[in-house]
Amino acid sequence: MSTTLLLARHGQTVWHAENRYAGISDVALTDTGVAQAEALGRWAAAHPVDAIWTSPLSRAGRTAAPAARALNLTPHTEPALRECDFGVVEGRTLAEFAAENPGAAEAFRADPVAHAFPGAEDPTAAATRGTAALHRIAAAHPDQRVLVVAHNSLLRLVLCRLLSIPLGEYRRVFPRLRNAAVSELRLQEGAVAALMSLNVPCGEES
Repeated sequence: MSTTLLLARHGQTVWHAENRYAGISDVALTDTGVAQAEALGRWAAAHPVDAIWTSPLSRAGRTAAPAARALNLTPHTEPALRECDFGVVEGRTLAEFAAENPGAAEAFRADPVAHAFPGAEDPTAAATRGTAALHRIAAAHPDQRVLVVAHNSLLRLVLCRLLSIPLGEYRRVFPRLRNAAVSELRLQEGAVAALMSLNVPCGEES
């Protein structure tokens, strides 16, 4: 048995429009982010799923809402799908952090897992919780299609873990997941995951 997970990053937020790190902070969608969520809803109407799971953060729930309405589904919330805590850079840009602490910023760029931001969640631990969450979701929906709305850094770390890519390479291998674009992942119990597609747009600018 296998489960098809349609992974989507939430729509654009007011912080992402300025390249500010929004981790555990609850940040609202921009008008563009709302339009991206509506586009994801139209995509779901044309490519139905059996279930929807989201991060507990409101930007993920708001992004999933149009799809849930289109398919008459009630989204499930998975706390372990929350975004990484970025510590001292929450609400700030990498450029602002680099101006304050250039050595730490350069170390982060070289290996964002070995040299995470001060006060940030351990990226390895984030990868572990996120991967476990996807396995739980897959086990709950054998041979089904599931839309999972979560976050950029968490999903990139999880993709690396599932695809046997060193975690420290997540920013290089997956530069970014586009807002409200869909990446198809197939999970089979006891087998390596298969990435079928990445960053497929849903109709609006992502």
